[in-house]
Amino acid sequence: MMPADHHILNDQSLIQLIAQARPEALSELYDRYGRMVFGLAISTVGDAATAEEITQDVFHRVWERAWQYRADQAKVSTWLTSIARHRAIDQLRRQGAQPEGQDISWADLSPQAEPSAAGPEQTMELAIQRQRVHAAIAQLSEVQKQVLILAYFQGYSQSAIAEALGLPLGTVKTRIRLAMDKLRGMLQIDQLALAMPDASPPARVKQQLMRWCAECPPEEPPTGPRPGEGVLGNP
Repeated sequence: MMPADHHILNDQSLIQLIAQARPEALSELYDRYGRMVFGLAISTVGDAATAEEITQDVFHRVWERAWQYRADQAKVSTWLTSIARHRAIDQLRRQGAQPEGQDISWADLSPQAEPSAAGPEQTMELAIQRQRVHAAIAQLSEVQKQVLILAYFQGYSQSAIAEALGLPLGTVKTRIRLAMDKLRGMLQIDQLALAMPDASPPARVKQQLMRWCAECPPEEPPTGPRPGEGVLGNP
């Protein structure tokens, strides 16, 4: 029997419980990754209200289709990130936003933080860190800044960047790798810290999510494997 104290369970165990329609497991998963998903969403779409919708949508999908998760193909955090990126990009496309049409420069991206529930000391520390990241990226070449903006602040995949900029995929990968290596050397921060701004979703996001789960049971998994299904299942 699974323990009632869900915070001691690993991510895969939580997914298994979610697949069994256990809302308390989804609540714990949200507590672990809701901030990450919201941060990715808001950095991609640039709007807090839309980011809230995307965050709920991501965890709705987890509740409905937890059986689609494949532990041999990705970590749970990677799975959630992939779903969030797909949803955010879908939203941009519905709005008619395309990377080549936005022509965003690094100077247009403010180093200021989104509102956070952190205390004043932590808020100041995070603001200083963001200023350092912003200043460091300003030292990169223009081509490196361009791919970082698209990849980490607008949520585009490497293949989408290659298509949008008319570059070989290998060139895009090389530019991102060289840029990240340079930034790690200057700041000693990891790639995830760069990708996710410090932003917390409002409490109402989780409250609405849990009410929705109480009313909507998860989908039943198919009786057999679906051809071509990957880590994300069918988006």
